Amino acid sequence: MALVLLVPLLFVLQAEKGVQPAGDTPAPGNPVVTISTSHGDITAELFKDRAPVSVQNFLGYVADGFYEGTIFHRVIPKFMIQGGGYTADMVEKPTRPPILNEATNGLSNTRGTLAMARTQALRSATAQFFINVADNRAELDHRGYAPRDFGYAVFGRVLSGIEVCDAIAPVKRHQLGPHSDVPVEPVTIKFVRLIQE
Repeated sequence: MALVLLVPLLFVLQAEKGVQPAGDTPAPGNPVVTISTSHGDITAELFKDRAPVSVQNFLGYVADGFYEGTIFHRVIPKFMIQGGGYTADMVEKPTRPPILNEATNGLSNTRGTLAMARTQALRSATAQFFINVADNRAELDHRGYAPRDFGYAVFGRVLSGIEVCDAIAPVKRHQLGPHSDVPVEPVTIKFVRLIQE
């Protein structure tokens, strides 16, 4: 089953619920990974302190080499790039069971943050993730406990390589079977590597 982002009607922008990490230095104890893509490398801090379940899950897939050869299979300009679940021929890789949705952790889907992708089910996130290339707080943050309001769990942020994300977002894309916004030329994740624990 394909994981998709639900995009409800725009809501009034919420006030910040917590302090959003900033700067280019990771917080002590937070892991850092390199996401190497066919468009360049992205370095990201993972918020182990704020999203421990999501980070542990992501690092488990990293340790298994799961992301090697997967693609960013859904890209939307001025919104986000989503990947980590399909091979270049759009075969979905088998995953471990879904994890807890940590969208209530107070972190916001601002530009440059990483978040877990999921289906309409609240606790359906597995391996797929997305990187926000715009400020998507109004659409994707936790607003309530109904399925459409629960939100998407932010678990990291780009430290360097946001220009790579910006280069991926506007690539030419098409409809491929049931999948929309699929890049015509695959945008490959070569590997994801833990570079700082």
